[in-house]
Amino acid sequence: MSEIGSLTEKLLVEQRGNTVVVTINTPPANTWDADNLGALKTLVEDCNSEKSVYALVITGSGEKFFSAGADLKLFADGDKRVARSMADNFGSAFETLADFRGVSIAAVNGYAMGGGLECALACDIRIAETQAQMALPEATVGLLPCGGGTQNLAWVVGEGWAKRMILCGERLDAVKAREVGLVEEVVDTGQALGRALELAESVNHQSPPAVSACKHLIQKARAGDIASAYAVERDAFVDLFDTRDQPEGVNAFLEKRKPVWVNG
Repeated sequence: MSEIGSLTEKLLVEQRGNTVVVTINTPPANTWDADNLGALKTLVEDCNSEKSVYALVITGSGEKFFSAGADLKLFADGDKRVARSMADNFGSAFETLADFRGVSIAAVNGYAMGGGLECALACDIRIAETQAQMALPEATVGLLPCGGGTQNLAWVVGEGWAKRMILCGERLDAVKAREVGLVEEVVDTGQALGRALELAESVNHQSPPAVSACKHLIQKARAGDIASAYAVERDAFVDLFDTRDQPEGVNAFLEKRKPVWVNG
């Protein structure tokens, strides 16, 4: 097993068993820039290559911010080249995160604004602390969410709430976010990371190839039609029989023991 690490101090990385914990570390607001976006992309790619990694947990440093998104000073002079570069950086990083082969969990421990919320939306599951606030306020400053926000938010909460948040600039607290399906669970202050790690630990009981196949199929519904996805689903089921984890899982159940996954 190789050690998973970060290319920058702006992302703190720790591997805990089969889970990699990533902490956005650009105080005071944990903003994103080209440096840590590029590092996140590389980190997820490294996790994809490391068979011992089953889950990825992302949180923010400090007690106030998960992430406030991009530093708006980058766009103050209206330089279109900077805009293109940053849009590409956001898109590449968060699309790579969304395509992580394992389970990704956002431990939202404070404000998740703009690109911060887009990061959480690129994760499979979101756990929010009770004091968290979430918004995509880009249109209030003449911009738009360019890290997948217009697409992922609508998919997660539906078109109506996506329009309220993006077009009307509505901010949601943790309770409302859970009500509309933006987050899956709300926990007390200081508890998001712990709860996310508990969920990540539960992933260890699942076959990694099966999880990867299931995740791909769930997300496939975002493109194409459900009828064509049925055949892909059946093919993916049969493809699992090319893995060593498939007979291990079935026989472990029949033998009343815990399976020993090899992720292959």
